[in-house]
Amino acid sequence: MFRALWIAQLVSNVGSWMQMVGAQWLLIGHDPALVTLVQTASSLPVVLLALPSGVVADRYDRRMVLLATQVVLFSVSAVLTALAFADVLTPALLLVLTFALGCGTALMGPAWQAVQPELVERRQLGQAAALGGVNMNLARAVGPAVGGLVVAATDAAWVFAFNAASFLGIAVVLLFWRRPTTQSPVPRGEKLLTTLDAGRRYVWHAPGIRRVLLRTLLFIPGGTALWALLPLVASRSLGLGSGGYGLLLGAVGVGAVTGAFVLPRANRKLGANRTLGYGALLFAGALLVLATLNNPWLVTVALLFAGVAWIAVLSTLNTAMQTRLPGWVRARGLAVYLLAFQGGQALAAPLWGTLAARMGLAAPLLAGAASLAVCALTLRRWPLHDGPEVDSSPSVHWPAPPLMFEPGPTQGPVLVTVSYRVAPKDGAAFTERMAQVARSRRRTGALTWALYQDGQDPGHFIESYVVASWAVHLAQHRVRLTLTDRHHEDRARRLLVPGTRAEVTHAFDASGGPVVPEDAEALPSHLRRRDREDHD
Repeated sequence: MFRALWIAQLVSNVGSWMQMVGAQWLLIGHDPALVTLVQTASSLPVVLLALPSGVVADRYDRRMVLLATQVVLFSVSAVLTALAFADVLTPALLLVLTFALGCGTALMGPAWQAVQPELVERRQLGQAAALGGVNMNLARAVGPAVGGLVVAATDAAWVFAFNAASFLGIAVVLLFWRRPTTQSPVPRGEKLLTTLDAGRRYVWHAPGIRRVLLRTLLFIPGGTALWALLPLVASRSLGLGSGGYGLLLGAVGVGAVTGAFVLPRANRKLGANRTLGYGALLFAGALLVLATLNNPWLVTVALLFAGVAWIAVLSTLNTAMQTRLPGWVRARGLAVYLLAFQGGQALAAPLWGTLAARMGLAAPLLAGAASLAVCALTLRRWPLHDGPEVDSSPSVHWPAPPLMFEPGPTQGPVLVTVSYRVAPKDGAAFTERMAQVARSRRRTGALTWALYQDGQDPGHFIESYVVASWAVHLAQHRVRLTLTDRHHEDRARRLLVPGTRAEVTHAFDASGGPVVPEDAEALPSHLRRRDREDHD
């Protein structure tokens, strides 16, 4: 299934790059800022829709989400094709429809990324991410070149038609995919904004995820200078037509495909951080060549190296996100990553276009190269970390809560307290290790968290945290905890006084009256029996 979807996606990506070349070339001759708006129109929808799309992909069946987006993308592409054939496609209509295609891509992105771990084993996620980069860049090698030749020989309408047909291939493969039925990781009855906030909370309290996002935000704006300004470099600096522009983009794609084959060895030898640093510097060098040289052959060689750098950086970042995110929040976490990636492109592209209109092409290309150099130099200060320590596999190690009544899923808030007995000499080490436990609690649903030390008994520590509802706490028990969370808990509990164990209580908001049934007969039968045994 991975292979079938990969092939279908390759065809679709070729169509998307052909469509991009056709759209940008139709705007050549207009203001440079208008040309770069094609990039913005494609990327801006992710800024607006990435987070809601992540919620949708985590709440509903991801296969059906992907099928629905293919229908949307086909419909918009069909309209674009019809207008182009009718010769009534104005720049404004072109940008509006490109934006609509971007909306469909934004809805599809988190679900597409999130199904990859369902198609390959965890140990193969790195290779799968690299193959995803090969897919995009092989399409970049073929699509622009073919698109440029088609536009030169016929008309842009034909590349739009191919793009529309390409979405049907993915839809057919998805129809044949018998995805196993899985329980939704979203608690029953949870509202949309609550689900969205759960994803935000996870990302905020996961330092490793935040560091990946920081590296993305430092790399993407500078890298966007190449994609936004390359059509202007081709036409103005190098004097090339649409076919030549397509071949330049193809050179980037060939470099990226080549880079994908050497990337596993480079990662083993260099590690993730040095791969990111060298990749940023190599891409900066390519921008310097574009800014200072007007020789098409030298520019083509520089673009080959830019492709190698692009795949090295993006595959490393994508793999880091995939391996650090647990399944219950994967789509929402990847949505934040796509927001940083595409948002950086959407905001940077018009900036580079405006600078090109006012100062010429060299200034924005040199500025992009400088920003990439800054990205590389800051790796020593803000590197990726915690990769080998993270195991996002689920861990159901909490026992079922022994309550005397059965609360409803929306019952809440719920106060959870955990009492620990720690030898006074281990108190400092215990509180230090509990800092990691605090992040775990907050990632998985805690709205507040605190650790207290008994004033009368210094060896008695009390952890307390509040979750919004009983359903959220059950989700912590059943789907949200990972082996990494368990590791942090075990490290802290190794310091407990021998022979003691953590004691957990669950308390419910009683400000509006007691929540325990007053009539013992209202208790479930197994709890009534236990109540009689305790009384006896």
